[in-house]
Amino acid sequence: MTQATADSATSQALSVATGSERTRTPATVRTAVLHLLRSFGMTSIFGNPGSTELPMFRDFPPDFRYVLGLQEAVVVGMADGYAQATGRPAIVNLHSAAGVGNAMGNIFTAFTNRTPLIITAGQQARSILPFDPFLASAQPTELPKPYVKWSIEPARAEDVPLAIARAYYIAMQPPCGPVLVSIPADDWDRPTEWVEPRVVSTALRPEPGVLAQIGDALDGSRSPTLVVGAGVDRDGAWNEVLQLAERHQARVWVAPMSARCGFPEDHPMFAGFLPAMREKIVGLLSGHDVILAVGAPTFTYHVEGTGPHVPAGASLFQLVDDPQVAAWAPLGTSAVCSIRLGVIDLLARAAPPQRTAPPPRPERTRAEPPLAGERMSVAFALQTLHEVRDPGHIVVEEAPGARSVMQQHLPITRSDTFFTMASGGLGWGLPATVGVALGKPGSRVIGLIGDGSAMYSPQALWSAAQLKLPITFVILKNRRYAALQDFAPVFGYADGEVPQGTDLPDLDFVALARSQGLDAVHVEHAEALRDTLTRALRSNGPILVEIEVA
Repeated sequence: MTQATADSATSQALSVATGSERTRTPATVRTAVLHLLRSFGMTSIFGNPGSTELPMFRDFPPDFRYVLGLQEAVVVGMADGYAQATGRPAIVNLHSAAGVGNAMGNIFTAFTNRTPLIITAGQQARSILPFDPFLASAQPTELPKPYVKWSIEPARAEDVPLAIARAYYIAMQPPCGPVLVSIPADDWDRPTEWVEPRVVSTALRPEPGVLAQIGDALDGSRSPTLVVGAGVDRDGAWNEVLQLAERHQARVWVAPMSARCGFPEDHPMFAGFLPAMREKIVGLLSGHDVILAVGAPTFTYHVEGTGPHVPAGASLFQLVDDPQVAAWAPLGTSAVCSIRLGVIDLLARAAPPQRTAPPPRPERTRAEPPLAGERMSVAFALQTLHEVRDPGHIVVEEAPGARSVMQQHLPITRSDTFFTMASGGLGWGLPATVGVALGKPGSRVIGLIGDGSAMYSPQALWSAAQLKLPITFVILKNRRYAALQDFAPVFGYADGEVPQGTDLPDLDFVALARSQGLDAVHVEHAEALRDTLTRALRSNGPILVEIEVA
């Protein structure tokens, strides 16, 4: 993820340059932290206030914005979407142990999404910590681990601004991710020193010798293929990867469980989506002699597998910004680097001999409307959404049971227009939709959410209504945890056997939305869907469309 101030540069600047030297008045922890956040361009604070956070917000400055979420998981989800949409870190303010605990599911998702978040957690006052006070966090730095990159409770109050600065730089170091600073309630009025931001660049070019191996392999390949992951879009490498695929006439697959779109899904070189199963990946990549994973692990699996990780005779290479991912790759050659800089260096090589283009991918199959008396299919609903939406509309998805259908009937064709959660944990989608809309003002954002997922963080609808954001929430209501029921045969369930606890009757999302101030509409008949979605996508504020699907 790159900062807004460095989007057009060839490196990731981890802080913005300081403006004019501020007047040297005495600083408190509060004024020094707010000055530092302002210098970093972080004037939107996502939070759900608790008692130990109140001192932070006394005399709240008018150039800051407090974005309220009604539950801590919602707060972190909104901040995650906002950070991804803006390309800058977001700051999150949570309560001590209880607040951080409530937020842990979405902190985990932010960690797997590689989203830079600075989380401040209110701690009880230092003066009463020896007495095990009410609402204190006993081990505040251990609580969020292992799903933060760094956590600290500064030893002295006057060290809090320096801890915030360090947290910022660590959060922005590839691979980006969340960090946590625990701050006792009586720290904010203590005197301290001003802290100015620094420019810290950590963007790495690949080692030339390793890059030469990758380039030579691509140039000499008879049938290369690329496997792209979320790192492509995070690092702004969409156009460069497109050029690389066209240069080598390489088929392009999307890596398993990718949380972003890294290649236009209507392009002739686009091949499809790899499943998170070893044997199926090997089968789909069969026939390729060089496999280059770009911004993606090799590979993410969901179930046990056996046999080789790549087809016989194929060589595996990887461009990745995470040394841990490179370390556990089962085979092949990995270059740890900025994805964009690595691809730029590959493109700087002499053009290889012209290769014959592979045959075009078969046309996508069309979903048929339902027969009289039947509910519409998810495929028909998503195909209709695709036909009425603008390609520039942003889709934020958390409908795991419908994802494979979405990949067939709702193609993503532009950079920065698709976000989902990399963790598999539910409760991220609704608040992330709100955060993305905040971070992309003026853009229409579509929250495509399953009915089971929507119940994990429905409080996000209130935030969307209060902020009057141009969001269309689309709830696919199939009255079940479809992903679990569809996945059950992998774990030995008989055909038709329904796992316990996976049916969801009697949910009413129209009533739920209206109770939080949103307009909402229910669609049961296929013939009404197109007009309903068309109107919803033109609404001035947020609206929820509940679609009954089979």
